[in-house]
Amino acid sequence: MPGPVLFLFTVIGMEAVAYAAHRWLMHGPGWFLHKSHHRPRTGRFELNDLYGVVFAGPSIALIFGGLHWGWGSWAVWVGAGIAAYGAIYFGFHDLIVHKRLNHRYVPRSDYMKRIVQAHRLHHAVETKEGTVSFGFLVAPRPETLKAELARRERKGVRAPAPTP
Repeated sequence: MPGPVLFLFTVIGMEAVAYAAHRWLMHGPGWFLHKSHHRPRTGRFELNDLYGVVFAGPSIALIFGGLHWGWGSWAVWVGAGIAAYGAIYFGFHDLIVHKRLNHRYVPRSDYMKRIVQAHRLHHAVETKEGTVSFGFLVAPRPETLKAELARRERKGVRAPAPTP
């Protein structure tokens, strides 16, 4: 398979990997780190940021192994695809949704509005269980997610902030 095609399949496939890691690892045994991400951030970093470091490991290992240990060019392309997904995730999740750097971007396309709203509905729940929408670049319609939260009787949903 040509390298660029392998790269593209890796980027696409990483959405499934990210979904699974988010749903069954972060909202499972890894909640001790991820719960910091469902609480208001008090500083520049949160414990959840360690996941980015951990998930960079396979990408670094594949690229290094492909370039220096003779694993083959496939490893470099796959490692680069994982890194590209990480960059897309960082741009969407940390910059656009969570505004970890100040910007004036306002989602205008239906797609961007949908995934931003889906992610915000995910964060409406503060608890390990009861959360909806675990994907980052593919998400159900907000109406579907709102109906699911209602079906669960809004268990774990953050109380509205008090108005002054």
